[in-house]
Amino acid sequence: MATDNKLIFSKERSIDSAYMDSEVKLGVAQALLMLQDNFTDYFYTLKCDGVRLREIGYFWVFTKMKVKFFKRPNWHEVIDTATFTVKNTRLKTSVNSIFKDKTTGEPLLIANQEACILDLKKHHPVALAKVPYPNEGFPEAIFDEPFGKFGSDDTGYEEIYDHKIRYSQIDMSHHLNNIEYIRLAVNVFSEEFMLTHEVDSLEVHYTGESKEGQTLRIYKAEKEDGTYIRIKESERCVFDMRISFRDK
Repeated sequence: MATDNKLIFSKERSIDSAYMDSEVKLGVAQALLMLQDNFTDYFYTLKCDGVRLREIGYFWVFTKMKVKFFKRPNWHEVIDTATFTVKNTRLKTSVNSIFKDKTTGEPLLIANQEACILDLKKHHPVALAKVPYPNEGFPEAIFDEPFGKFGSDDTGYEEIYDHKIRYSQIDMSHHLNNIEYIRLAVNVFSEEFMLTHEVDSLEVHYTGESKEGQTLRIYKAEKEDGTYIRIKESERCVFDMRISFRDK
């Protein structure tokens, strides 16, 4: 997916074994890991990645994500990916991504992610204008559905299991890596269920931080518009997700 637009990060990616699930396809959590690879590489090309920001006392926080799945590629397939900013407010940025079939050009998934910058010491929001982040000339959005609201009501949620955070799950900000929340969330489903259902879409809200040694409790609720998964640390909600499926 070659492009001369410096505000579009594009890269061929291979569905290697680390990204596949038991169906020998790109897994759900693994797809979001690949999206995270794109986001971080994109910020690196802009010289605004997490490592550089930490040097000046800031860090990125990804707050929301919405993903629409069309087709999950198989092991060893090579796909085209692209990630680019589509909109800024004073404190938040919206970043789109698209994965395409390299042969046909058909979309495999599209995603929209919202992110902001916090002060490393005070954890207060920082204006995007304070860092070398683009503020104009953005490509046209390919996925701009508004994010939904999950609310705080726990009615209908059933606790499925709990999990203690370990060292290997911690990221460079010394908190639980965003992808680990996704892994914990999709683990509420059995392999049997996942083999007979194809993910259609998901929306994620990261609502808090978790650290090594803390115990998370993972809850699930079935509703008309999908399965809702909530992760709490003590009484504090740190993660919400809605995921919907279609039959295979």
